[in-house]
Amino acid sequence: MAKKKRSKTNGGEVLADAKETAAIEQHWRSAGRAKLRKPGKNYKYIKELAHLQVELIKLQEWVRLRGLKVAVIFEGRDAAGKGGVIKRIAESLNPRVCRIAALGTPTERERGQWYFQRYVPHLPAAGEIVLFDRSWYNRSGVEHVMGFCTDAEYKEFLRSCPVFEEMLIRSGIYLIKYWFSVNDEEQEKRFQERIRNPTKRWKLSPMDMESRKHWSEYSKAKDVMFAATDQKKTPWNVVEADNKKKARLNCIAHLLKQIPYENMTPIEIEVPPRQGDIGYKRPKMSSQRFVSKVY
Repeated sequence: MAKKKRSKTNGGEVLADAKETAAIEQHWRSAGRAKLRKPGKNYKYIKELAHLQVELIKLQEWVRLRGLKVAVIFEGRDAAGKGGVIKRIAESLNPRVCRIAALGTPTERERGQWYFQRYVPHLPAAGEIVLFDRSWYNRSGVEHVMGFCTDAEYKEFLRSCPVFEEMLIRSGIYLIKYWFSVNDEEQEKRFQERIRNPTKRWKLSPMDMESRKHWSEYSKAKDVMFAATDQKKTPWNVVEADNKKKARLNCIAHLLKQIPYENMTPIEIEVPPRQGDIGYKRPKMSSQRFVSKVY
């Protein structure tokens, strides 16, 4: 029997079959570096998305087996399409490997912490991908514009953020930052759609309403943020998001190019036969509560 290698991750124990892992890596190494195909002129969105999601699964397996740490930041103006991209990335992946970090309003205790402290516990461990639906850049955006932090705290963030991110890179984390850019007319169109559509109205918060009064201030804050934090090792990748579907495909395709990975699609396995009759009798159906057949 193959020896089990015991490792710790996320505070719990995970059993990994070392020989099986090695066999899987050897099996798929022959496939070589995974390559993205070039879409044709008349490509179909659903077909291309499905292709990219298959590649994401290969990347996920590479990250898991190689113990990589990947943090992806998604920032941008309201209704820029960040949530749609995050959803398409995460929906085909294992939530134990790829998780979404979307922090709410800081508590009173968190306000008294070192600013980056509340984000550190959400950083990826070995074999994990974390998608930050907004991040520590709240300080250079909403907190600064709406007066939720002092000028001194804002200036300190702009000074310390590049240092903090460089520490993450040196620790072995792949840090990838996306800014979703949408023009004024398209954003207003999406904003009005959220107001009219009851299924999307929950996306509008009182802060979103208030932010409309500070449109130009947000634009200026974004420019200052880029000037301070668009570093060679941790650059901002701008996604043109006027067309939601193209933005999703372009962002995912770009993400796949940021981490060299090989084709780690899980090999086919032989399913063992199901256990036969052992004299077990199921309880009567009348003893169970069934969901009503409304449909």
